[in-house]
Amino acid sequence: MSSLLRVPAPAKLNLFLHVVGQRPDGYHLLQSVFTFIELYDYLDFTVRSDGVIERQGQTLEGLTAENDLIIRAARLLQHHTGTTLGVSIQCEKHIPAGAGLGGGSSNAATTLMALNRLWGTGLNRQQLMDLGLQLGADVPVFIFGRSAFAEGVGEHLQAVPVPDLYYVLLKPAVSVPTPTIFRDKGLTRDSKPIIITDFTGYQTQPDADYHQSVAMFGSNVLEPVACKYAAEINDLLLSLQKRKLHARMTGSGSCLFIAFCDKETATRQSIQLCGTILHEQPMVQKSPDIQVVKGLHTHPQYNWLTEFGD
Repeated sequence: MSSLLRVPAPAKLNLFLHVVGQRPDGYHLLQSVFTFIELYDYLDFTVRSDGVIERQGQTLEGLTAENDLIIRAARLLQHHTGTTLGVSIQCEKHIPAGAGLGGGSSNAATTLMALNRLWGTGLNRQQLMDLGLQLGADVPVFIFGRSAFAEGVGEHLQAVPVPDLYYVLLKPAVSVPTPTIFRDKGLTRDSKPIIITDFTGYQTQPDADYHQSVAMFGSNVLEPVACKYAAEINDLLLSLQKRKLHARMTGSGSCLFIAFCDKETATRQSIQLCGTILHEQPMVQKSPDIQVVKGLHTHPQYNWLTEFGD
């Protein structure tokens, strides 16, 4: 074995998420703005010469090789390129599962980017994005590597400016399966489509407060459906609204976020929330995990890939 590499895989936030239609095959057509945050899983890769792909160390309970996105990503790249090399992979988890933070998709994307480098397979960004889409709709944005306006099932991406922000993350001790949310008959599937300038124009209005303008653009139409299945999410949102804090769910949840312009304000607010929020939520047996993270404009491995068509 040789060529050990340790790589961070960042979490993502959906600043808004609209469903604008549904394809005949059942896939939902989305519009969203993705941005990355400084909350990472860490993946260790050790190249093998025998072609074996294996996952070492702790894995999520019940996770098999067939549904492990890390293993599937490695096998997909190996099969696509015909390389005879293999890899041993360990993952140190910090991004909570079932949170809408994209940990699994990020791990898959990081695996593709890291092994493309370690195995010397030489695929460019677009080629890796096309492979990533076979693993999941959120995988391509991590390979795209910039804050992005997303359309289609999430594969049509355009870079979009997002201001420097800090986010208070609040993760309730509950999750709702993504398929359950998308199957729900109450899900709004006909949001009015927007164009990218709607978002960029809204956040740069002359007197706009970035805390409000970024966090309040549009909505996450999955949020009310998640609240229907998980009272903890609904109660947490109501508690934050009482404080006049505009919180939003990311992805299919259950994590909520609040945007702030500076670290000091975000930290002060997180401390206040840690001290009082459980008291206001008598139904909740376990208080939500609360932390402050910084937004990222680009993925840590962005410069590892050549651009489209190179």
